[in-house]
Amino acid sequence: MGPRHGDGATGAGAEWVNWAGDQACRPARVLRPANLDQLCEGIAAETAAGRRVRVAGSGHSFTEAALTDETMVRIEALRGVQDADPASGLVRVGAGTILADLNRELEALGLAMENLGDIDRQTIAGAISTGTHGTGARLGNLSAQVAGMELVLADGSLRRLDAESDPALLRAARVGVGALGAICSVTLRCVPAFTLERVDRPLPREEVLDSFQERADAHDHFEQFTFPYADMALVLERNRHDGPPRPRGRAAAFLNDIVLENWALGAIAATGKALPRAIPALSRLAGRLAVGGRTVDRSFRVFANERRVRFTEMEYAIPREHGPEAVRRVIEWVRSNRYPVFFPIEVRVAAGDDASLSPAHGRDTAYVAVHQYRGMEWRPYFEAVEEIMGFYGGRPHWGKRHFQTAATLAPRYPAWEEFRRARDELDPGRAFTNAYAERVLGP
Repeated sequence: MGPRHGDGATGAGAEWVNWAGDQACRPARVLRPANLDQLCEGIAAETAAGRRVRVAGSGHSFTEAALTDETMVRIEALRGVQDADPASGLVRVGAGTILADLNRELEALGLAMENLGDIDRQTIAGAISTGTHGTGARLGNLSAQVAGMELVLADGSLRRLDAESDPALLRAARVGVGALGAICSVTLRCVPAFTLERVDRPLPREEVLDSFQERADAHDHFEQFTFPYADMALVLERNRHDGPPRPRGRAAAFLNDIVLENWALGAIAATGKALPRAIPALSRLAGRLAVGGRTVDRSFRVFANERRVRFTEMEYAIPREHGPEAVRRVIEWVRSNRYPVFFPIEVRVAAGDDASLSPAHGRDTAYVAVHQYRGMEWRPYFEAVEEIMGFYGGRPHWGKRHFQTAATLAPRYPAWEEFRRARDELDPGRAFTNAYAERVLGP
């Protein structure tokens, strides 16, 4: 699982491809620094030669965020916990640390991240830079757990940011879209390790949407999945649990996580791709396969899911109160246009935060995500969803497909100018840009 990126290559011709397999580039140069000194020296040399730099994470973005035909920097060597204070919960980690590895290291320290998304294969730098989030009405996204970070700037210098000395710069850098510098370390506010009880159950979709706000408030972590052509929703409720973890056995985990959530989903999706007219019936079949279940385990194992079926995705953040109505409008569009989409609509919630470009900036948020199976037409569907979300002032996830530009995005972010000033200060020469950054942030 993961991108193909020509491991070991440092010259032209090595292809980098994202996880979904639909974004690719051939950087002229690939830098793989073994330590911080090499990262600083490498970036300084590249920018002195007039080359622009993009730092690539693990390739889980669906956009062109990491693409470059100039210099790509891979930071896999900058990984692991570098410093930890279990008493305060502050932990400094290398920017290239994969979330799955970080979770295991935190567990050994008796700590955990208070909230996570459902994929744990991203780097911590990539996850925060794109505004990656989990779900929880009282909890922010991953970047809201950042207390400080270190950036390597275009001249190779190291800039340390924290809330005390550089509050505005840190607010900008927490969701920086890779445009402010190369993140080399992140300091996280962690919490004591905890156990979650997860209960999955199918319910009538309209019943869930009617009670969406109450359900979101009643649970530590709440989300729902619904197939556009089915009338049921799979509801996931996760709550803190005082008892000990009771991990599932290998056979049960394999049956649910691999056979049902991946093999069966992949087989049904492939059938729908070959026979688009069968998609409504296949959606209803998939809804019936969602039988629910209960898990009690350490938080990071409950949050994460295995993802083997490849797809592309769009996700929008809208004011939480409009979530149910927006979902109904998406379903209405799919059905009225008989659009061939099998993958479910996912709905999550998050508390508002203050990061300059966080999609949840300043407002409690409902995240509405739509997906399309790899190799199937997606653009008309995503364009229609974007138009619906625009009615509610929607802000796109920075790592997922959208068609916005800096001109259309700026009015949606009250702190847009704060980010622009931070960018002018940290990267005045725009060494850390590419076509995607120029489109969504401006020149």
